[in-house]
Amino acid sequence: MQASVVDLRYKSNDILAALDHGEEVVLLYRGKPKGTIMPLAGKSTGAVADHPFFGMNRQADKPVEAVMEELRGGRYDF
Repeated sequence: MQASVVDLRYKSNDILAALDHGEEVVLLYRGKPKGTIMPLAGKSTGAVADHPFFGMNRQADKPVEAVMEELRGGRYDF
């Protein structure tokens, strides 16, 4: 499939559908090829529970909200 820069903006669903079907998308700028978008090879969709980070906070003693507040910090914390 070939797509212009304008197509990226207005027809992104069509481009993503082409990638889902395994097609390569050649990007055109002023009618000349500038690059290629290729689908990921070996895309594996597994269960979320199988991901290594799932449940990593299982043994924590603080609630998730408190940990998130520590990570985010205040607006002017330096």
